[in-house]
Parts: sequence; structure tokens; C-alpha cells
Amino acid sequence: MHHLLQYWSEWVLTGGYLGIIVLMAMGSTPLPLPAEVVVPPAAFLAAQGRLSLAGVILASTLGAYLGAALMYGLSLWLGRPLVVRFGRFILFPPKKLEEAEHWLTRYQAGGVFFARLLPGVRHLISIPAGIVRMNFAVFSVWTFIGSTISCSILAYLGVRAQHVAPDLLKDPDALIQFVRGQSKWLLLIVLAFAALYIVSVWLSKRKSN
Repeated sequence: MHHLLQYWSEWVLTGGYLGIIVLMAMGSTPLPLPAEVVVPPAAFLAAQGRLSLAGVILASTLGAYLGAALMYGLSLWLGRPLVVRFGRFILFPPKKLEEAEHWLTRYQAGGVFFARLLPGVRHLISIPAGIVRMNFAVFSVWTFIGSTISCSILAYLGVRAQHVAPDLLKDPDALIQFVRGQSKWLLLIVLAFAALYIVSVWLSKRKSN
């Protein structure tokens, strides 16, 4: 994994905006390519004046959306039986798939939005969205919004890392740990808003019944 992270990081440094788009698209699939090893190094370059920060955010968001749309289409085409049979090979066993389907069926747009903000979940949410045939326009809008916010946060943390510890660019593992350490409070905020959303949906459905 260390060698993979090193390779991805070097690709960001040499590939520019196109490299960011390709890597983020791959990161929206089950491939072991976390956004934390793509966006922060690119933001490093932006902080050094070698890239535009707005360009980094736009490229990473576009790549994340393209990868998510691809996984949505594949899941829609392949269908649930194939995912149930082979999902365990991408760390998506039947039980987890059922939970994700229930989550999307119940929370729809909000479920996609909050999933795109959460590491470890964002790259898988497109699969159940395709399987349950979620409206593609709704899926696209909320995937793009959620991806924009998450990429902006990662870009900010990348710029912060460049100012605090410039040597982190040479060590992808340490950079990921720095970003995750710095983003803990942001993750708590996201979880708090997600909880409020879940409660509000539950109350509205209870009143309608």
C-alpha cells in the first residue's frame, strides 16, 4: 500500500489537472485510491503557485463525479445479483449492500450527499444508487455538491499542511495521517448534520403517518 500511495502521489505531481481528474475518477471506484492522497498533494502545488487552487478543486470534483457516474451506470447495468455474488471482493458483502440500499431508499438525495462527505463510504455509495435505480439527475446533483464540499475541505487541509510541514509532500503516508488528524472535527460536524437530517426525515414521515 505504501508503494501504491507513493505512486499515486507522484502521478498527481506530474499529471497536473488531468492526472487529478483521472485519479479522482479511479478513487470513486472500489480501487484502493483515497482522495486524501490526491487532493492534498495537488493543493500543495497550488500553495506553491504551481497550480490554481480553484483548478484543483474543480478537477478533483469533476473526477470524483465521473467515477461515481461510471459506477452508477455499471451497477445499473450489471444488476444486484452480480454485485451480491462478487461484492465481497471489493469489500462490499451482501449485508453491507442491503444496509446501503435501505439507507438510499429511506434518505435518497440526503443519503448520497452525506455519503460523499464521509471517507470510507464515498467511493461505494454509487453502487447501491445504481442498483435501486435512483433518479440519475438527483444522484448527479447531490454527488457533485457533496464532492465539491469534500474536495474543498481536502484542498484546504492540503494548503494548511504545506504551511505547517512542507516535507509531508515527500511522504504520502504521513500526509494522509495529517489530513485525517486535522479533519476529525470536520467529520464530527458532518456526522452531527447527518444525524439531524435523519431525525428530521424520521419526524416528517411520522407526522405524515
